[in-house]
Amino acid sequence: MAELDFNVEAFKPVVMHGPDAITQRDLMSPYVWKGKDGSYQMMVRAVPRMGDEGDTGTIWYATSEDGLTFTATDKPMIAPGPGSEDIGGCEDPTVVELPDGGYLVYYTGVTADRSHGEMLYAAGPSIDRLEKKGVAMASTPSEGNVKEATFDRTRAGAWRLFYEYAAGGASLVGLAVGDQVDGPWQHERQPFAPRHGGWDNWHLSTGPLLTSDKDYPVMFYNGATQDARWRIGWIAFDAEYSKVVDRCVEPLIAPSPSPDRQAADIAFAASVVLAGGHIWLYYSRADRALYRATIRRSK
Repeated sequence: MAELDFNVEAFKPVVMHGPDAITQRDLMSPYVWKGKDGSYQMMVRAVPRMGDEGDTGTIWYATSEDGLTFTATDKPMIAPGPGSEDIGGCEDPTVVELPDGGYLVYYTGVTADRSHGEMLYAAGPSIDRLEKKGVAMASTPSEGNVKEATFDRTRAGAWRLFYEYAAGGASLVGLAVGDQVDGPWQHERQPFAPRHGGWDNWHLSTGPLLTSDKDYPVMFYNGATQDARWRIGWIAFDAEYSKVVDRCVEPLIAPSPSPDRQAADIAFAASVVLAGGHIWLYYSRADRALYRATIRRSK
């Protein structure tokens, strides 16, 4: 394959309108997709602002005509409880549109004491009729706090599920294979690892997949040093995700300096949309605000 490269052409803030229950919270994990009617749709995590008490997140649905200004519904689509597996909070939505027109949403459920997270899922005939289904992928003694689902179906027909897990004081990326989008899942080897001496030398987390070229799918992944300074990079795979064929050297997106010294030094990718020949990458900055980057594939 020809050598890959990506460059950022523009950054723009994403604006959210709606009730105070979302606009007065910090926003993270913007999962955006283009609907069948041409509008842009989002599921997003809303978090109590620093110093405020409450859950670790509720998951909302919002729509937009331009992909920048969104309007949320009057209540969250996925909220904590009543079960113990997500009574502490609901985080990290990933949406899969089903062939029958329904939806499957993977998300992270957090326990009451916030000590444990698990990958859960909900499904329904429409976004406003989702029902919680329970655990999608359980944590194991070697892979704890499984979360942050990223999916693709390869040309051969099998599904690939990338996920984040905790091991040895680090966040890492795992890979599982299944015949159906809701599993069951067979764990594979670690698809890629931290790089010694790099900006991604300790923590890794999944990011969205750009699959316009099915021969060489690209993940805009999240990486960090041990002190959790998260940046966004990219990595390319072969068609069946059996090996890495290219990977960035420097991060594609790093957070801009903030006047607030207490702000988290974090840029974290959540979704990618192709629109009019443009690659739009949606991400959160400082675990507080949403942005859209326009990405150009230069090679």
